Amino acid sequence: MFIEQVPSLFRRLYPQALWRINPQEKAVYLTFDDGPIPLVTPWVLSLLKHEGIKATFFMVGDNVRKYPEIFQMVVDDGHAIGNHTYHHISGGRHTSSRYLADADLANEVLKTRLFRPPHGWMRWEQYIVLRHYYKIVMWDVITRDYSKKLRGPQVLANVMKYTRRGSIITFHDSLKSWNNGNLQYALPASIRFLKSEGYEFKTIEA
Repeated sequence: MFIEQVPSLFRRLYPQALWRINPQEKAVYLTFDDGPIPLVTPWVLSLLKHEGIKATFFMVGDNVRKYPEIFQMVVDDGHAIGNHTYHHISGGRHTSSRYLADADLANEVLKTRLFRPPHGWMRWEQYIVLRHYYKIVMWDVITRDYSKKLRGPQVLANVMKYTRRGSIITFHDSLKSWNNGNLQYALPASIRFLKSEGYEFKTIEA
């Protein structure tokens, strides 16, 4: 559970970050990290369009550079865009100046006020600076669709077990999630489940 839905103590590391939105409203916020990826992102977009759902995509700047047409597909479909750094780097493995510069570089192409740190962690000093320029978005439910140790039904089980009112739910439009088949199984099934439970789907506002 520490990974799928982190406890309140961990959330206090970034007190002004967004972990969950309005628990009084029966709505959820689907998010996707690490794209755009040619094999994966168009499939996600097609599914979301079929289901009439908007989501928030936290994109890697270098992927946008390589696949600008897919980035434009996400924008044209009306989804929200977030910054996931330019090279998908970890705040813990880089100096603050390097990390902040990478985020700035990504935002030259993304032009967004939403930011999510890769791997869900950053140094305190990085957070302090970034929060002045971005709305820092974490998660309430991380599906672990990227995991080689889980299969699709287990990823779906994470969504079913931990989702609640206002949950920010994280999937990945990445090759890791695609190549193990978890995304193809769990995302459509999760959407069906959440709809059957009466949840509304919303994007995260900057």
